[in-house]
Amino acid sequence: GLNSGAALATVVGVLVEVPVMLSLVAFANRTRGAFPG
Repeated sequence: GLNSGAALATVVGVLVEVPVMLSLVAFANRTRGAFPG
């Protein structure tokens, strides 16, 4: 039903979003360190 679909979408969204956000943060930290200012 709609409820299980929403739950699945939430789980998938979190599983996708967390590694993406961590990757972006790590990338930003590397580039900021490589290019000061």
